[in-house]
Order: sequence, then C-alpha cells, then structure tokens
Amino acid sequence: MAITRDSRHKRRHTGGRRNAYKKKRKYETGRQAAMTKLGGKRIHLVRTRGGNTKHRALRLEEGNFSWGSEAITRKTRILDVVYNASNNELVRTKTLVKNAIVLIDATPFKTWFENHYKASIGVKGQSEPTLEAVDAKDAAAVEKRRKEELELDAKLNEQFVTGRLMASISSRPGQSGRADGYILEGKELEFYTRKLSQKKGRKA
Repeated sequence: MAITRDSRHKRRHTGGRRNAYKKKRKYETGRQAAMTKLGGKRIHLVRTRGGNTKHRALRLEEGNFSWGSEAITRKTRILDVVYNASNNELVRTKTLVKNAIVLIDATPFKTWFENHYKASIGVKGQSEPTLEAVDAKDAAAVEKRRKEELELDAKLNEQFVTGRLMASISSRPGQSGRADGYILEGKELEFYTRKLSQKKGRKA
C-alpha cells in the first residue's frame, strides 16, 4: 500500500466512520520520512511531481545559523541534538528535523563578536564582555559600535564559556537538504534551558 496524505481514512470528529467514496489518488502520495541523522553529509535527489526535485538529506553535520540580535549568519558544525518537543526517540537517535533543539559550535560567532567589538567573551568567571585596547585609527568606529550595539545576554555568555550554543533548526532537512536555523536567545533560551533541566531532574 502506498503512503497517502489524505484524511478520508480518518473518522469524523464525532467518531463516526466515513464512507470511502473514492480511492487513493496519485497526487495524494507521500514518501517515507527522511529521518536525517547527525553525521557526514549525504544527500539524495528525489524526483517529484512535475519533474521537480527535492533534496533528501540522509546525514548532515553542519548548517547556516543566524544570530538574530547581531544580525549575522555563520556556517558552523552541529554537535548534538538535545531536545525535541514531539518525540524523545528523535533525541536518542540524533535525528535532525525542523524545530529540533541542537548544540552548535560557538567558535565562528565568538570570533566575529571579538573582531567586531574588540571585546573578549566566553571567559570563565566573567558575565560581561571584556573590552580590549583599540588602535587609534579604529578607535572612533569601534567606540560607536560598542555604544550603540554592544549588549550580550548573560545566559548566552555562559554558553560561550562552554563553546557550545543552543540553536533551533528552522529548515526542513528532508525536503531542502539543509539544516539551517537560529541561535536561541531571551525568553526562548530560558524556556528550553528550563525544559532540559527538568528532563535531567527526572533522569536523576
């Protein structure tokens, strides 16, 4: 039996059976889930309706992640899958799907921040960025950037100490062949940090 994406086989919201007034149709067909795993890059091309193609990622290990508050994007390694709201099994098997919470390598973002603001971050025991000395020719531009833009969430700074940032995947690896996303900040970061600590508490 083919996989179909229809709802005729389901019961009515009242619980009653629906009559099968027509059979399955070609345009309703679906495919097996890609279940993209963490590992060396492997992508298959899939021919779809109308001669179009989808990029079915079977394994991925890096992606483009954006840092919203700083408006930058960097390519970085995905290190681990730590949370999935829909299914804990997807965490155990390290499956990359949309909205999965992952740990990414912080190095590209740390490097950019330190070059941009001439300030060091991710130093153990320091909750604020440490400002560094600046050349006289760059002083005015750097000072302006620091005054207008320099602001780092304390929780994010804690993550820079460990060298790993929590991020959410916003692309669909099984459809686009990419695992791109954004770094968690603010209320969203607090929410997922709380969820992970609850999970650890239950295991203990």
